[in-house]
Amino acid sequence: MTFPAENIRDWRNENLVDSVGDKVGTIEAIYFDTSTDDAVFASVQIGMVGRHKLTFVPLYGAVVAPSYVKVTADKKTIKDAPTIDTDGELTSDLEPALFTHYGLTYQPGVNGERRLGRR
Repeated sequence: MTFPAENIRDWRNENLVDSVGDKVGTIEAIYFDTSTDDAVFASVQIGMVGRHKLTFVPLYGAVVAPSYVKVTADKKTIKDAPTIDTDGELTSDLEPALFTHYGLTYQPGVNGERRLGRR
């Protein structure tokens, strides 16, 4: 399922819940596929005050509700995913590990360009 690019900015600061409805964290940004412009991952702030990190969650099969976005991944898988500092950046060398963690195929752009862009 794809989501209109103009609407994904509205998801910032909304809750993200896992496949059974447990809150995982707050959506910080949406990452899109640079070749298709589809929203494919959300960065989600997790952790305790003073120890927050950003983790990444695939949006394939997500359901958008008025006050949250529900994803198909479970909370443990999400918490075990690659993370970055809240002021960090998703680097190109972390992209393949992110896709692999969720069992997704990673393929850079035709000219080796990055697969994900941030909105």
